[in-house]
Amino acid sequence: MKKDVCLAKLNRGGLVPIIRVNNPEIAFKTGFALYNGGVEVVEITMTVPNALKVISDLREKFQEKVLIGAGTVLDSETARAAILAGAQFLVAPNFNPGFIEICHRYSVISIPGALTPTEILQAWSLGADIVKVFPAGLVGGPKYIAAVKEAMPQVKLLGLGKVNLETAVEYIKAGADLIGVGTALVDKEAITDNRFEVITEKAKQFKQAVATGRSLN
Repeated sequence: MKKDVCLAKLNRGGLVPIIRVNNPEIAFKTGFALYNGGVEVVEITMTVPNALKVISDLREKFQEKVLIGAGTVLDSETARAAILAGAQFLVAPNFNPGFIEICHRYSVISIPGALTPTEILQAWSLGADIVKVFPAGLVGGPKYIAAVKEAMPQVKLLGLGKVNLETAVEYIKAGADLIGVGTALVDKEAITDNRFEVITEKAKQFKQAVATGRSLN
């Protein structure tokens, strides 16, 4: 799948579930639970044991049905390894020009992290496809997103931090193009109890929250 098609799919869904668990088999099962809930995007953080194999296995299983990304990518070496494993988008918690450069080199979607307006605009100017505003939840959440979007409406923003079903609507309504969701969706208690149907149901609810938010902005 070409980058522009992947990017369109990512933007259309507006939801990036973040899988950050301590077991690769659980990560794989969680990916399926999300897919069963209608989610077509999954981020596997590089903190997951054997994350590269999880990414590779999910790509092989889902083919073009689901976009598989790598999260918490902290350096160029990790970025390249994730791309070679099959990651179609890369997410970083910080802003590093080299991160954007390597994503461009391999024609992979780049989502660097940034917080201040200066960092956000610099990342966008250097060619970031989407800028992750992190940790937005600690600096005003949706209100902060709204302020940034008002000044820079052209920048594609992913809101992250304290995102739950209620704030998901507010983030999207405020102007976030996408939201990243961790434990509010990838429920650790449900995983511990082996109740992956809970994650499937929550995936449906978060999809609806995105749709509701978009109807209000």
